[in-house]
Amino acid sequence: MTKPNYGVVLVTAPSRDEAVAIARSLVEAKLAAGVNIFPIHSVYTWQGELCANDEWQLFITTDLAKFDILEAKVQELHSYEVPEVVALAIASGSAPCLQWINEQVNN
Repeated sequence: MTKPNYGVVLVTAPSRDEAVAIARSLVEAKLAAGVNIFPIHSVYTWQGELCANDEWQLFITTDLAKFDILEAKVQELHSYEVPEVVALAIASGSAPCLQWINEQVNN
């Protein structure tokens, strides 16, 4: 068995309902140990236009070995043409927390 590579995947969603639906689907499919959802304000360029919108940021805790499957699930559920799906590795964490992540996504 390979050593898990834990991380947080960032995804923005246009509404709280969509963010919660994505989060529930990922946790139920054991692609995420847990998901935190925060309201945010985003400023970005899309198709040459400067945009500013209220969105919902998902912080998805997972084993990054599952990133490709998780990304495909987000793409399937997301309403954006190009959703943000960005992974950040967890460099270190408490042993009980990392064990909890492992139990949720790898069992």
